[in-house]
Amino acid sequence: MTTTKWRKSSRSGNGDAGSNCVEARATGAGFEVRDSKLSEDSPVFGLAQGDFVALLANAKR
Repeated sequence: MTTTKWRKSSRSGNGDAGSNCVEARATGAGFEVRDSKLSEDSPVFGLAQGDFVALLANAKR
């Protein structure tokens, strides 16, 4: 399975207090998301491509 590096929104800031957000990365099966403030200790949630697109669409609202 091919997995890319974790990425977070440029809107999340540079590590300032309260600037944590969700990180995402592509996998061969879709996408994974995690809580950036927990980093490696965060649970990782797998999403199919369509579900990830829907998550992004709802987050923009």
